Amino acid sequence: MSLITPTTPLFAATASRKRLLLALRRLGRLVDNYVASLLAEFERRAEIHALRRLSDRQLRDIGLSRHQIDGGLAEAARDRLEQQRLHGI
Repeated sequence: MSLITPTTPLFAATASRKRLLLALRRLGRLVDNYVASLLAEFERRAEIHALRRLSDRQLRDIGLSRHQIDGGLAEAARDRLEQQRLHGI
């Protein structure tokens, strides 16, 4: 009967697999974050485009002026990010 020790090939292979799985998870998180940031940017651009198509009166109705469009969305994005951090989303 033999004991499995850290020097056996079986243990080394298992440790290798664990490192590989950890690396793959990290890579997956990086890809997920990258895709999420791309989607957020596309969404932001679509919102800006939609707001720019509104008339000055429509913008006033929602409490914006034309010069606040970019800044207002940036502020809303910061607020949304803070809420996500607070709630662990």
